[in-house]
Amino acid sequence: MKATYQKHVLQFKRLSGTSRGVLKTKDTYFIVIHDSNKKGVGECGLLRGLSIDDVPEYEEKLQWVCNNIHLGKEILYTELTHFPSIQIGIETAFMSLQRDTPFSIFPSEFSKGNTAININGLIWMGDKSFMKEQIAQKLSEGFSCIKMKIGAIDFKTEIDLLQSIRSEFSASEIELRVDANGAFTPNDALEKLQLLSELELHSIEQPIKQGQWQEMAALCEQTPLPIALDEELIGVFSLSEKQKLLETIQPQYIILKPSLIGGFKGSDEWISLAQKQNIGWWITSALESNVGLNAISQYTFTKNVKLPQGLGTGSLYTNNISSPLRISNGTLLYDTNLSWETNLIKDLN
Repeated sequence: MKATYQKHVLQFKRLSGTSRGVLKTKDTYFIVIHDSNKKGVGECGLLRGLSIDDVPEYEEKLQWVCNNIHLGKEILYTELTHFPSIQIGIETAFMSLQRDTPFSIFPSEFSKGNTAININGLIWMGDKSFMKEQIAQKLSEGFSCIKMKIGAIDFKTEIDLLQSIRSEFSASEIELRVDANGAFTPNDALEKLQLLSELELHSIEQPIKQGQWQEMAALCEQTPLPIALDEELIGVFSLSEKQKLLETIQPQYIILKPSLIGGFKGSDEWISLAQKQNIGWWITSALESNVGLNAISQYTFTKNVKLPQGLGTGSLYTNNISSPLRISNGTLLYDTNLSWETNLIKDLN
């Protein structure tokens, strides 16, 4: 058994704004495992500036993994506790190696093309006209759940944009979510949550920066609008610390980005703890290429999800890996008439 890794720089079709800045490119890494005549592929979806493993020695750790691939999935996973994006790459690559086809990670009615997953339409930050353009597009594409990133432009303008949607579509027609990416302060968050709640939103993600457990707990207790923890979960490694976080903050929801929280095993732990405390959850991609999105989507389907999931990021790039994943009428589906084009991944073909 041997393994190799490859860096791939994904190019955004258009500038994508968040409260942490504007994204133009995204680095990602593919791990390919070779064993006899079979190959398995996984994606290490590093997200610069957000992933806990965004460190200078990242590629050195990837090479160490390749040099020690003979240790197997379980030992490598344990050794990679502080490198969650490599953990999911290893999980995926080993599962891929065991399948008849390398992209059938969690075989199901979804991967067979028989059932779709409801997803939200994502609205990126930008000026008012750009955001209005995106909103109109998502509505025309049949999305019944829209997630809008807020916190980068004037708050009143963002309220106006949300109000323009709500004036045309009731809460029963269009579900609205917002993601502040920690843009509010503990001092102004509750007032802003009150204003947002008047628009009958579903929830708000990470209203204040992570790491302020007591302040976030107070917000979750007083909020008129359900709060979902997102960045708050990053860098929380042990099961006991995860339990402590949820018991302390008691959020209404948590959002799971497997590439940022220890892959599928890490996500399973969060889900189990959340369910014991009656905390809702959904799963979101972290701007992976279609290789990572495929694995995360297949995993998500196995969880018998009900809420719309955050899995609509596959069409963001000009140089993505072409795949059978397709968005149609607000859902993500597996179009079995399409095939994988893996020429961008060396050692796989």
